[in-house]
Amino acid sequence: MTFTLTLVRHGQTHFNARAILQGSSNSPLTRAGREGVRTTARHLAASTFTAAYSSPSGRAVTTAVEILRHHDGLRLQVDADLREYDFGSFERRPERQLEAVEPWAALIPAVLAGRHPGLPDGESGAAFMARVAATFDRIAAAHPEGEVLVVGHGLALGAYLWTLQLGPLVPLPNASVSTVRITDGVPELVEVGLDVAGHGRLSARPAPAPLPA
Repeated sequence: MTFTLTLVRHGQTHFNARAILQGSSNSPLTRAGREGVRTTARHLAASTFTAAYSSPSGRAVTTAVEILRHHDGLRLQVDADLREYDFGSFERRPERQLEAVEPWAALIPAVLAGRHPGLPDGESGAAFMARVAATFDRIAAAHPEGEVLVVGHGLALGAYLWTLQLGPLVPLPNASVSTVRITDGVPELVEVGLDVAGHGRLSARPAPAPLPA
């Protein structure tokens, strides 16, 4: 049996454009972000989705709803566990403020490895990675066959993709499309971070691979 996951990062937001950390907070899509999402929606119009999931964040739901305009009758399922990593007290603050305290290139590998204790009032790396893994396991178990749309966030989707192919974190542009094919329980990365909307790496931040334990 073959199951396909189509993963879409939400469209560009005002916080993305201004390099402000969002995490579990929210920011509306920019005009360019809305146009980019429409481009991605048209790109996916011919897909035969059998289910659709989204993070509860407004930016993700808005993106998912636009995609589903091309898929009449398909109900969006909002899953709280698809939410983005919680940056705690650094949310809604410029990325440079976090960078000055804990560089992204050090923070993210520690989060992916499950070793980071979490930023103040935020989520630990172990809790985040366990949540991501459990969520995608649950979705896969519910849909042994077919094609499922999942709309989420750069770090949450990137972390799941990282579990399938260890190495540096692959940056996911806004409104980008990644595809995972699972055949008899064996996952295969088909495509990662296809920049359908042409937003580039404005808010897609790479990070090196975690160091071995």
